[in-house]
Amino acid sequence: MKPVSLLLLCAIAAAAADLRLGIIGTDTSHVTAFAKVLNDPASPDHIPGAKIVAAFKGGSPDIESSAKRVEGFAKDLAEKYKVEIVPTIAALCGKVDAILLESVDGRKHLEQAKEAFKCGKPMFIDKPLAATYPDALAIAKAAKAANVKWFSSSSLRWADPLSTMKNPANKSVTVWGPGPSDKSHYLDLSWYAIHPMEMLYTLMGPGCVEVTRISSHNDVVVGKWSDGRIGTVQVLRPYGDYGAIAYAEKKTIESGKIKSSYVPMLKEIIKFFQTGVSPVSEEETLEIFAFMDAAQKSKEQGGKPVKLKR
Repeated sequence: MKPVSLLLLCAIAAAAADLRLGIIGTDTSHVTAFAKVLNDPASPDHIPGAKIVAAFKGGSPDIESSAKRVEGFAKDLAEKYKVEIVPTIAALCGKVDAILLESVDGRKHLEQAKEAFKCGKPMFIDKPLAATYPDALAIAKAAKAANVKWFSSSSLRWADPLSTMKNPANKSVTVWGPGPSDKSHYLDLSWYAIHPMEMLYTLMGPGCVEVTRISSHNDVVVGKWSDGRIGTVQVLRPYGDYGAIAYAEKKTIESGKIKSSYVPMLKEIIKFFQTGVSPVSEEETLEIFAFMDAAQKSKEQGGKPVKLKR
């Protein structure tokens, strides 16, 4: 039997090594929740194969939820999960194999993503992808120019009931979820109502052509798809449960109360980093932002139907 070569041993060791992940933005609870799942083997939800090793704080002084939390979450990452805090995105890039852009402020994502794209590492961009539709388009354009693979999603996309409710026989779908907003984001639906928006597209897929939005105590956003299907989002202000109903010709499926978990999404993120195959298409993600942009314009026009821009 021939001895195993040093080169082969190194290849085997490299294949078995955890992916080194870097975080941009420590101003959201997602960063410590993700670290617990990825970095703590004792966690019941532990996912092997990747580990967060470095983080850049970022932060937005004009958003209270960011300014008050950025230092605390950075401290937790460093002390509890042995994550190195680095001074710049450039410094982060040299220490990692892939990037989690976690900044709570969608306005920061274009600038931060463009800086991180320079190192050519695949990237997951947490919700919201951006605060405006033009910024979302600009992120996709910058990623293409840098030849960087990316995707963005809400964890609600992988909530258990939705997979059984998705059916081409559905004539219409209604989803609902909480919708607190922040004045910093032009697309007010992108701040938190992005979750039920993602649920809608999980069930409907792309193809919306027109959106109407009625705003009162709650918001109702209705989209008309090119094949005649209707998708409705009930945005509960400021908070409420998640749920969905799918209507087929002779059957109605109700989800019951939907609970979210980061674990299924993190599994998809790690798989994406390992394979380069995105679980959510760029086309669909950008259409969600076109949908919210049309909904914003409908609101500004008193509830008139607005066509989606492409």
